[in-house]
Amino acid sequence: MAGMFRIGLGTDLHRLAEPGPLILGNIPIPAERHAIGHSDADALIHAIIDAILGASGGGDIGRLFPDTDEAHRGRDSGEMLMTVWKSVSAAGWQLGNLDCVIHLQRPKLAPYIPEMVNRLGQLLGVPAERINIKAKTGEGVGLVGREEAVAAECVVLLTREATP
Repeated sequence: MAGMFRIGLGTDLHRLAEPGPLILGNIPIPAERHAIGHSDADALIHAIIDAILGASGGGDIGRLFPDTDEAHRGRDSGEMLMTVWKSVSAAGWQLGNLDCVIHLQRPKLAPYIPEMVNRLGQLLGVPAERINIKAKTGEGVGLVGREEAVAAECVVLLTREATP
């Protein structure tokens, strides 16, 4: 019997402020600025969570981890991702692949991407080969280009066996 496939899209954007470091993909990145948010403001993981929730029909990050709940203040986004993934995988979903783009003017992220990919693989319990991350600058344009924000976009493919 054919399996089921679902695609989810996630996006996130956080303002930047001094001082650093910046947290992306559950990895601290040396930077002059950090992202501002209720939790640790990891824009990459927040976009991944929304993509997974979208593909699985689970709503969005704000429903599960509202910024009005003080229990989530400063919360590690990696823990939030593991909570979501445990629930989604318990429903029979598996990760086909995850493709992400981080929009950040500075610092250059290329040296940190392999570590982010490996960390996300650990958090999701999947081989790193199923995860891809790209980084783009804002070319000096807009919120990203003016170094006012970091943004992330992710698409995920979830699969599971079809039920009779």
